[in-house]
Amino acid sequence: MYLMRESWTDERLDDFRDEVNRRFDDVDKKFDKVDKRFDRFEGEVDRRFDKVDHELNRVNDRLDVMARQLMYGVLTMTGGMLVLAGAVLTHG
Repeated sequence: MYLMRESWTDERLDDFRDEVNRRFDDVDKKFDKVDKRFDRFEGEVDRRFDKVDHELNRVNDRLDVMARQLMYGVLTMTGGMLVLAGAVLTHG
């Protein structure tokens, strides 16, 4: 720790400046480490979201097939009911 003095010499100010610079360099090194960790984390998140996107695309494809099959089923049942109604009305 620096002791409080009433006056600062140029040498003492230079020492203080050097110490402040050294500490900021240490902080910069720590932030560089944090930046690297965030870069790794971001890459991992991107990979996982890509996997989720792929799975959601598969689900969407399956839902599209199910919707198409449901539509064909409804159309087939409607057609069958119309034929049955027509047969009942013509024989009735």
